[in-house]
Amino acid sequence: MPEPLRLQGISASAGYAEGPLFDLDQAAVRYVRKATAADEKAALEAAISIAAGRLATLIETSDSEAAGILEFQLAMLEDDALTGPAFSHIAEGMAADVAWRTALDAEIAGYETSDQDYFRARAADMRDIRDQVLRALTGGGDIAAPAGAIFYGEDIAPTRFLETDWSAGGGIALTAGSAASHVAMLARSRGVPMVVGLGLVARGVAGPGASSAHLAEIALLDAEHGGIVLAPSKAEIAIFRRSSLSFAAHRGKAAAYLTRPAATKTGIAIRVQVNIADPSDVDGIDVATCDGVGLMRTEFLFGKTLPDEETQYRAYRKVLEWAGDRPVTIRTVDAGGDKPVPGLTVEEGNPFLGLRGIRLSLARPEVFRVQIRALLRAAMHGNLKVMFPMIAVPEEYERATALFAEERADLLARGIAQKMPPLGIMVEVPSVAIAPEAFAKAAFFSIGSNDLTQYVMAAARDNISVAHLNSVRHPAVLRLIASVAAFGREHNMPVSLCGDAGGDPASIPALLETGLRDLSVAPAQLAMAKAAIADVSI
Repeated sequence: MPEPLRLQGISASAGYAEGPLFDLDQAAVRYVRKATAADEKAALEAAISIAAGRLATLIETSDSEAAGILEFQLAMLEDDALTGPAFSHIAEGMAADVAWRTALDAEIAGYETSDQDYFRARAADMRDIRDQVLRALTGGGDIAAPAGAIFYGEDIAPTRFLETDWSAGGGIALTAGSAASHVAMLARSRGVPMVVGLGLVARGVAGPGASSAHLAEIALLDAEHGGIVLAPSKAEIAIFRRSSLSFAAHRGKAAAYLTRPAATKTGIAIRVQVNIADPSDVDGIDVATCDGVGLMRTEFLFGKTLPDEETQYRAYRKVLEWAGDRPVTIRTVDAGGDKPVPGLTVEEGNPFLGLRGIRLSLARPEVFRVQIRALLRAAMHGNLKVMFPMIAVPEEYERATALFAEERADLLARGIAQKMPPLGIMVEVPSVAIAPEAFAKAAFFSIGSNDLTQYVMAAARDNISVAHLNSVRHPAVLRLIASVAAFGREHNMPVSLCGDAGGDPASIPALLETGLRDLSVAPAQLAMAKAAIADVSI
């Protein structure tokens, strides 16, 4: 039996898993070369068609979050700009498998070397597309993993994740990967333990010699603290199981807080709202367990085509009617940066600092006005609040509110029912957090801790090399949050926080110490967030 090997990475989805390792990087079935270039071309066309059909089938059975990921892959497969180079390679004499891998590897390399976390995180999607077509070419499918296995390798494909039955347990341990990847987001929403960035030492495990012995042994995945032990000792197994039971007990205890109003140990009431990415998200939430919707993203509507007014109106109305008299804060489309939208966003060298959020909406008023009309009409059906993303200067807020006034006047003149909702802003650009008084005309502030932290610390949260810098608990970030909260108290302006930090039990005490009293979290984090709040003494 090999010596225990302990590896440390970054937690992407908290939890514990004990089970056999399943090697994600196992050798694939070999491709048999065809007689002619025409046959190679036909083989690749058929493989692409098979992969596209598989994706279409998965989309039909997936929830909105997963479907959005798969639709991205399907759109890429149908894009001649992606497939064209492979067919050119075939015409030059390459076999279909080599041509496809060559073309896709070049594309993947561009994603992996990007200085933008969005593109680096999406490299996994491109590898998934590559491997699906290669499997179709060879006629080989995914090797079945044992129940409760810990998937180990450089990265895991979104389709592999979605086709796995996680009800039997298991987890994911990646030598590379990203906490901002599609799979990481899926893992968090489904409670699957996941660790990424296990590093260069871990990559040696998949090599020859002792490494193969490690792969044959049981593994202990501690995704609460971001580590894994391969071939553990009996003592390590015992310690791990105690930690796992403690984590499960803590989660079980937290469940008791789900239906209670959130309050600190000293009795200070805290509002806890939910973040949603799609109207269907509310179908699984008991409205009584939250104080409303602190962030409703609207990017889900902007898929392959730009949505019309009626489509948007119906989506917003559904959530407002579900919430009743509780507030629903809808963010105008935050396209650009890590959220490209066909037909709306533009390719830029540094999209996170480019034409994104409100900047893009103001640059494309014909698209923005459609969303504004839908929001004004939907406001008749509940307690709507609207906020603008990526505000950096007061003029942006003034231009956006002017468009709302214009569209309201037009609807009024046409006799169409509408209502002007409170219009607030996201506090995610440091210029707003440093000088909140310049934005006093806003109806409310909502702190976007993800981007605010990234911009203040100049550290992408999915970049393993600088992940230790990307912390909302850094004094510089907390000081800015505290100053925004203080400004809100002094000027009777509501201030909330809707970033990932709001649902992080380890960050909640520090956030409440800044003076925040309104947090918005992912639905799956509601219970744990309320339990963490109950442990805080202010």
